[in-house]
Amino acid sequence: MGVELYVKAAPGLRVPREDAPRRYITDDQPVSVPATAYYLRRLHSGELVSAPQRVAHLAVVTPDAEEA
Repeated sequence: MGVELYVKAAPGLRVPREDAPRRYITDDQPVSVPATAYYLRRLHSGELVSAPQRVAHLAVVTPDAEEA
């Protein structure tokens, strides 16, 4: 699997997806896309901006300590 970018459109823009040009990347929902020349060019031009990746928060469960 190749390198992935997490991006969204610059405010007020809609950017066509490389694999489906009638579907758009918008400024309200970040998406994961492959790091192809198409998306890198859009990032460099300012049409796309890098978005922070969402990290799932996992609960850490620790066993209760037994009293001796």
